Amino acid sequence: MEAPLQTEMVELVPNGKHSEGLLPVITPMAGNQRVEDPARSCMEGKSFLQKSPSKEPHFTDFEGKTSFGMSVFNLSNAIMGSGILGLAYAMANTGIILFLFLLTAVALLSSYSIHLLLKSSGVVGIRAYEQLGYRAFGTPGKLAAALAITLQNIGAMSSYLYIIKSELPLVIQTFLNLEEKTSDWYMNGNYLVILVSVTIILPLALMRQLGYLGYSSGFSLSCMVFFLIAVIYKKFHVPCPLPPNFNNTTGNFSHVEIVKEKVQLQVEPEASAFCTPSYFTLNSQVLTAYTIPIMAFAFVCHPEVLPIYTELKDPSKKKMQHISNLSIAVMYIMYFLAALFGYLTFYNGVESELLHTYSKVDPFDVLILCVRVAVLTAVTLTVPIVLFPVRRAIQQMLFPNQEFSWLRHVLIAVGLLTCINLLVIFAPNILGIFGVIGATSAPFLIFIFPAIFYFRIMPTEKEPARSTPKILALCFAMLGFLLMTMSLSFIIIDWASGTSRHGGNH
Repeated sequence: MEAPLQTEMVELVPNGKHSEGLLPVITPMAGNQRVEDPARSCMEGKSFLQKSPSKEPHFTDFEGKTSFGMSVFNLSNAIMGSGILGLAYAMANTGIILFLFLLTAVALLSSYSIHLLLKSSGVVGIRAYEQLGYRAFGTPGKLAAALAITLQNIGAMSSYLYIIKSELPLVIQTFLNLEEKTSDWYMNGNYLVILVSVTIILPLALMRQLGYLGYSSGFSLSCMVFFLIAVIYKKFHVPCPLPPNFNNTTGNFSHVEIVKEKVQLQVEPEASAFCTPSYFTLNSQVLTAYTIPIMAFAFVCHPEVLPIYTELKDPSKKKMQHISNLSIAVMYIMYFLAALFGYLTFYNGVESELLHTYSKVDPFDVLILCVRVAVLTAVTLTVPIVLFPVRRAIQQMLFPNQEFSWLRHVLIAVGLLTCINLLVIFAPNILGIFGVIGATSAPFLIFIFPAIFYFRIMPTEKEPARSTPKILALCFAMLGFLLMTMSLSFIIIDWASGTSRHGGNH
């Protein structure tokens, strides 16, 4: 199948995201013919210039004004997600050394895939993931990319709402100073996640433009930094092993230290072994089915790379690659520190959702309460932003080239939130969300699509099919297929046998 001769044009809004409706200036026809819309022919010269005296494609539809530092902040915020809450559990299953190796490998592979995306966009001057798919494989490529982005962002929104479902009842219980959870409706996570979706998320998601909500991204990232600081701080104030009935204590740290000293004096050999970190553990099922997908899910930022590239002041592929590398490095450090100190606090007793594990220590701890509120605020304000590109992808798949409609705009948002709420209410554990989505959409967005798009878009006269860069790209795509196949197979085996660690324990 030959790639389309002409690419679809997209209209950009000031926040760098694409508008809801695509505005095709040129319609590809059979052969070398094309039909131009007379009403929009004047836009062709203004919207997009692919020919430029310089080697870099020159964009005139959006004048980038974002600095290098702010672009690093924006991309770091796009990378940061709720996957950080599951990394301590992943480290408990792999050991510190193996976890560090895997995290490093995924970070480097993510950087390489961004390199492939930037090179592909540099050839054709396209700054939208779906449009690269269209340029490489036509409409099927665009639909495949849109579907992967939809699944990926639905998985992200599901994980965010799951955090609201599991943490908000604990926050309310702490505020009310209740020793045990009651049967009242406001202590039921299922009711609460629906209430938050209807009263907070849905009104924000109904906005036509979400650019002004970009201020919340900085606040969300600040909340996650506060979470990391709290995890490091609690490592030195939570005793190991946890004494019996320790969750009945208060947030008095002097009392914590006294209990900690008593436990250390009366420690038994089994308890001492429990509080010893593992450096290398090879558990094929847990490792393959959950650890790598959780890491891949945490580093997915590829749909946002090209829009950020659009907003960059004095853009170049080299400058954007430096921004990507620095952003990945910052998140790499945060991920490792959160996983390390979370694991060294609870060792093999850590749960798949780290914040929930702290309830074993002291459900009335003021610091942990503040952390919960911060994380809940961050993920709640992030959901409408994540929903925006999903709605656009759905409109590209089902309603291409149609004008904006408020009715369709509202119905898609309501339908998405309804489906995601049903998923969150009936999902047994957050690992089910991380594992399945990470094993499907993440390999496509990180490994497969960037490689095959690069192979198709890069001209053969510039890089022949047997050149080293294209061979490496194909190997990269094969790695993605292998990862996806292995992860899905082990997840199916775990679910069928019921032997996975999270089934029945949490």
